[in-house]
Amino acid sequence: MARRPTYHARRPKSSPRRENVIREAPAPRVPRVPVQYGAPFIVLEDTDKNTFEYANGACTPFAMSIAQCKKTCQVKELPQKVNNKTRYEIRVPVDTE
Repeated sequence: MARRPTYHARRPKSSPRRENVIREAPAPRVPRVPVQYGAPFIVLEDTDKNTFEYANGACTPFAMSIAQCKKTCQVKELPQKVNNKTRYEIRVPVDTE
């Protein structure tokens, strides 16, 4: 029985060329304005999604939730937990005008 060549170069099936296709020009790139952030502060979130600002060893209620902060601010989750509360470092954008 004849053996089939294993390393024989096979050509892939080619599709018909599309030389007559007209493409639109790509939209011009508009560079983003860099955002300046202020000094970071620590916010704690408990299991009920309540947020507290941690300053000078005291926790005071914080107005925004972490989900709201993620929309406008720079949020980074920190690895350590304090009294079963998750710590977040939040930086609020600063107006440069």
